[in-house]
Amino acid sequence: MNGTPRPPALDEFDPAGLSRILVVVAHPDDAEYGTSAAVAHWTDLGVRVGYLLLTAGEAGMRRPPEEAGPLRRREQRLACDAVGAEELTILGLPDGAVEYGLELRRAIAREIRRFRPDAVVSGSGELRTPWGLDHADHRAAGLATIDAVRDADNRWVFPELLEEGLEPWGTSRLLLTGTAPTHYVAVDEAAERRAVASLSAHEAYLADLPWHPAPEAFIPGLLADQGRSAGVARAVAFAEHRLRGGA
Repeated sequence: MNGTPRPPALDEFDPAGLSRILVVVAHPDDAEYGTSAAVAHWTDLGVRVGYLLLTAGEAGMRRPPEEAGPLRRREQRLACDAVGAEELTILGLPDGAVEYGLELRRAIAREIRRFRPDAVVSGSGELRTPWGLDHADHRAAGLATIDAVRDADNRWVFPELLEEGLEPWGTSRLLLTGTAPTHYVAVDEAAERRAVASLSAHEAYLADLPWHPAPEAFIPGLLADQGRSAGVARAVAFAEHRLRGGA
């Protein structure tokens, strides 16, 4: 009432102490709708970022899966390169038929123990998201990743991973998309341009979606919308959960 500006609704994410971040998604391009701008920011800070994709997205195009899968793998590699994500692992699970369960939790826990990230980024696994009812693969990926973060830190869960030489690893932070955010990562114009380039790398995939807006017309507005809640020009918002060393 007195004209005093309202404080931002979100807290700024503090990357101090983070040297590795793992992004877990279901399909190629899933990380390119905002998250990749944060990845560009983090890699500029010297953080090593890896991507774990559960599928190759072979069911997401008009062309046959045997042609689409290898193509989407190549496009995802280019998308990672655009934002400085060096490591890309694709599990090759069946696109459109990813199932939550022990096998999926084990597969993700294996990669967490191997990559040893300080933070993991994933979807929330919720049905209702800001963009509508979420894809079944996204929901399975989110729920399994949340559980796998804990599984990876418990030597008595999936003891067969110990036989593979993979010791338990405790991730300190979990960052979720597709749910009510708590924190933001402020990104600059350079990170925005690299985020646009990362989505643009999915050229053949986007060509099969004639209704999809051009990345350069879509990504800046998405980042600006999230920035408004944070009181900055552009941002990527997450729900942060501290698993070690804080609440």
